[in-house]
Amino acid sequence: MFFVELLTCRNENIVENDYLCTMNEKLNVEEMGRMDVAAFKASEKIPLIIVLDNVRSLYNVGSVFRTADAFRISEVWLCGITATPPNVEIHKTALGAEDAVQWKYFDQTLRAVEQLKAEGCQVISIEQCRNSVMLPDFELDPNRRYALVLGNEVKGVSQEVVDASDLVIEIPQYGTKHSMNVSVTAGIMMWEMVRQWNYFKP
Repeated sequence: MFFVELLTCRNENIVENDYLCTMNEKLNVEEMGRMDVAAFKASEKIPLIIVLDNVRSLYNVGSVFRTADAFRISEVWLCGITATPPNVEIHKTALGAEDAVQWKYFDQTLRAVEQLKAEGCQVISIEQCRNSVMLPDFELDPNRRYALVLGNEVKGVSQEVVDASDLVIEIPQYGTKHSMNVSVTAGIMMWEMVRQWNYFKP
């Protein structure tokens, strides 16, 4: 309680404590410098495509769109049973990001993978496999384009898609489940790719 009282103190005679009270004040919407949809569509994007392989939860799909918007990912490809916009449940978590981020639909994930490889993308499945590369050991080539495949909530990325991928990356896990929500996995991977590309820094 002492620290709470210290940081909330508004005593005008204690300048240092008053500074501590205001230096972490939350930004308002105007201060965040948010783009509108038109500006987003016209902006430079991360050369990364997110591929959803039969993701069944519409809320997960919406969450992936929202994170893809945050990191200015170029596209999201929706495959198989993965739902597509417009959709009320996708919108609940995407919050309109589905209108900004470009997307495509494929009836089969393997067809999407084949097209990506034909276009020169390195296709990476995010899975737990015998010969997977642990995420901390992965170094991207800044001159390449990449696609990350994320799988179904129960079955993960299908084996045929894993087999067709150029690489498999595994996120280290240390608990009892060794399983993360697909939208969490997507967020971790998108952030790491953006970090390594060193995009959007002055």
